[in-house]
This record gives sequence, C-alpha cells and structure tokens, in this order.
Amino acid sequence: MALAFDVAGLTDYLHEIFPQVKDDFSIDAMDEQGLRMRLLTAERHLRPGGTVSGPSMFALADCAIYALILSRLGREALAVTTNCSLDFMRKPVAGADVIAEARLLKLGRVLAVADVLMYSEGLGEPVARASMTYSIPPKR
Repeated sequence: MALAFDVAGLTDYLHEIFPQVKDDFSIDAMDEQGLRMRLLTAERHLRPGGTVSGPSMFALADCAIYALILSRLGREALAVTTNCSLDFMRKPVAGADVIAEARLLKLGRVLAVADVLMYSEGLGEPVARASMTYSIPPKR
C-alpha cells in the first residue's frame, strides 16, 4: 500500500491531532516496510533506578503503531487500540532513547494488526516486543 504521508507530513499531522506526544516521540524513518519512532527519553520517562519505565515503552509502541496506520490511511485520526500484548525482555540502557521498529502485518477495512520491536539506543538486542490490534472507524 502506498504511503499517504512523508515523514515531515506525518509528523505535522500527528502534532496537529495529538499534540500531547510532540515532546515525547519523533519519527526517524518510514517506508513501505514500516516505521521507526524514537522515545525522546527524559526524566519523566524514568522509573526508580534510572531505566525507562514500562508505561513509557507501552506509549512508544502504541504511538508508533498509530503513526504507522496513519501513514497508510491518511487523515483518519479515529483509529483506536483494541488489543495489546507487550513483552519486556531486558532492561533498557539507563537514560537512553528507546527506538521502536514497527511493521504492519494486516490492514483491513475494520482492523489493523501490527507489531513492534523496541531497542534501547546502544543495545543490539530488543528490550521489548508488542503486538497490537487497532479498530478502524467505518468510512462515512
């Protein structure tokens, strides 16, 4: 499926419809295979001990897949998460950005299914894996 946006266009649209994420995430790259998004790790994303918190990694996975779906659907802001499975596999590097590599497995009329591997910058092995299903609203 063709991309509905380039990185700059998708970033602008995401900031327009979801301004809460502007300071937390950036899109590094996007192509027909998927999307790479970065958690711009700050103090608010850390748990005791200095590592990136689970809720922050969930937000990264969710936002990366949402952006990936928008990159295909275009200006369709109302897609919503209906299911998530998240595995935390190893501790992220303290204070380092977390990078999500998201890929779309299925984009149907009603549902989209995607997965994401998350990597701590500077660490070669993934720190977490998520699988998510989104509901796509009917066309009006």
